[in-house]
Amino acid sequence: MKRENTMKVFAGSSNPALAQEIVRYLDIELGKCVLERFSDGEIHFYIDENVRGEDIFIVQTGGEEANFHLMELFLMIDAFKRASAERITAVIPYYSYARQDWKDRPRVPISARLIADLLEAAGAGRVLAMDLHSPQIQGFFSVPMDNLVAFPVLVKYIHSLGLKDLVIVSPDAGGVGRARWFAKRLESDLAIIDKRRPAPNVAKVFNVIGEVKERDVIIVDDMVDTAGTLVQSAEALRESGALRVFAACTHPVLSGKAVERINNSNLEKLIVTNTIPLRSRSDSMEKFVVLSVAELFGEAILRINRGLSVSSLFT
Repeated sequence: MKRENTMKVFAGSSNPALAQEIVRYLDIELGKCVLERFSDGEIHFYIDENVRGEDIFIVQTGGEEANFHLMELFLMIDAFKRASAERITAVIPYYSYARQDWKDRPRVPISARLIADLLEAAGAGRVLAMDLHSPQIQGFFSVPMDNLVAFPVLVKYIHSLGLKDLVIVSPDAGGVGRARWFAKRLESDLAIIDKRRPAPNVAKVFNVIGEVKERDVIIVDDMVDTAGTLVQSAEALRESGALRVFAACTHPVLSGKAVERINNSNLEKLIVTNTIPLRSRSDSMEKFVVLSVAELFGEAILRINRGLSVSSLFT
């Protein structure tokens, strides 16, 4: 007979370190399973313990090899569904394809919606993510979807820097809501970068809206990908008279020459979280500060399992 409120947490191959931190917070062991690849690249997965009637949480993030890790997640969900798990929650710290959430031109897919459909079709009964690129993605799901925010972890670290006369900067108009949230909690002013994006992963910075002269600034965003926008924003802020330029981004996608660009920029520090693991690189990572969001995910998982409020974590 199933014990009340029992749960098990399993990890895909994308971010096992974060999964280990989460179960450490929950004071449980990571679920037993085996993930392998056949010689032709196909994924082979099996659960190595009984999960019948259990509340299952699968930790699998996006980022590097996003397509492979999504397929791995779909197969894991299907296996748990066929093993009679009571409920399956996909814990996706970084939600892949989140930037493709609307039709920006004719004859293109709405990829973020497709990923939502595939998760539900595989058998996910709930989804838990962090700092979605667009909150509207929650509306793509017909199952409960919780969008955690990393600001409690980021704000705590920013406070520890002891910056005075601080300005929070949004790198574009779309991120103003997020920047305003940070500015309110840090009791600081707000500025905005006016930019245009003529093509994917290509941005042109035009000017800074707001007063940053002789002040420390922090650019806040949900992710840093190629770092082109981030570096151009930092240059524009310095040209406008900012003293020191920091950046805080939840998801360190860091594709292409991103790390090299950041190292060669006038950014003093880039503060990120461990939603995506920083792979070992030849580049120096001295400018990077990595903060853990394991406790936020652990507490959210605990509350979901016990039927308690998740949103109250951020009020």
